[in-house]
Amino acid sequence: MDLPLPEADAATTAAVKDWLGRFAACVREVDYEAAYPFWHDNIVIFGTYQELVRNRQAWTDTQWDNVWPRTEGFAFDLGNTLVLASPDGAMAVAVTPWDSTGFHADGTPFPRPGRATIVLARQPDGRWVGVHSHMSLQRGVPQDSHGKRPVKAR
Repeated sequence: MDLPLPEADAATTAAVKDWLGRFAACVREVDYEAAYPFWHDNIVIFGTYQELVRNRQAWTDTQWDNVWPRTEGFAFDLGNTLVLASPDGAMAVAVTPWDSTGFHADGTPFPRPGRATIVLARQPDGRWVGVHSHMSLQRGVPQDSHGKRPVKAR
């Protein structure tokens, strides 16, 4: 018989959801500089525009630049987010839907929902740092968005 799903305790769940909310604010503001501390320098990710990236700067250059300035309203659906955690509390996984608005080439908006799995490692000072992210669009959602918002800070 399998062990129960390792759902996080209330404090870990609250901390991870807070992390998701604060990171999403960086995406909405197109503020890379503010977002960098959320992620490990040597993060490993998969995403819509990249099969595998092994570095936060490369992730910024290949994924963030292709998404953040071209969309708006990014938010995780915290009410439907599941947080799993290791028994020792050193790692957590957020399984979360998200939503945003994309723009067709003619400027008309379209719903741009997706889902993410984010692996976080607790640092010695108690902070959570993302060590893996896999974000993808729901099926049938156009991959290209043509918004043109400026990057606030690199």
